[in-house]
Amino acid sequence: MSLIANPYAHGAAAAATGLPELAPADRGTTIALTYGTYDLFHIGHVRLFERIKQRYDRLIVAVSTDEFNAIKGKKAVVPYADRVAMVRACRYVDEVIPENDWAQKEVDVMVHGVDVVVMGSDWTGRFDELKMLCDVVYLPRTEGVSSTELKADVVAAVRERA
Repeated sequence: MSLIANPYAHGAAAAATGLPELAPADRGTTIALTYGTYDLFHIGHVRLFERIKQRYDRLIVAVSTDEFNAIKGKKAVVPYADRVAMVRACRYVDEVIPENDWAQKEVDVMVHGVDVVVMGSDWTGRFDELKMLCDVVYLPRTEGVSSTELKADVVAAVRERA
């Protein structure tokens, strides 16, 4: 994967690209970007967005399309357009973009002037190549809640009733 020099780079990313480090006041608004399917929107998603917004000024959320989920071997219960509407309705989210493929992250960082990509800790290390463009942070998941677990609970409840 080729990395594109980020004119908004700071910290380690600025040093790696040879660009001068910009102080937050010089950069203006700090921008965070996160990716996910956000199926069966739940409190874990809200808490993730809230934690990100506590630290950064703007939050962009890339929602995986149904087509991309198929490539990943996933099938969302909630259709893409509805997942986008739910994520967009969350007060912590400033912008929603589609996630169409694995390789778009590099371009997204550049196009949106992203300072940090934030992912759940279950992805630790998977996106470290982006550190040449921006910071990469892996946050712990919210304990006791996940879309996968919610789906399993619904399926189990339906089977009990049958």
